[in-house]
Amino acid sequence: MSEEQFKAFWEAIQSDSALQQKLKGVSDSAAIVDIAEEAGFTISVEELQTSQDELSEDELLEGAAGGFDLSCLNVGGG
Repeated sequence: MSEEQFKAFWEAIQSDSALQQKLKGVSDSAAIVDIAEEAGFTISVEELQTSQDELSEDELLEGAAGGFDLSCLNVGGG
């Protein structure tokens, strides 16, 4: 996954309530990758974890303020 793919996926999560519903409560990296692929994004488990680690605190708070529980992206492995 490129950084652009992750950013696009991140933006889609924040603006798409159906995608938020699919991700709600999901903590398994492979499941998140599957959901992303269904939505048209090409990502891998490793890149998902790396990109998530690189998200700034401001970006996380911004997403939370948008009403999406970002804890579902706290992936710990497959």
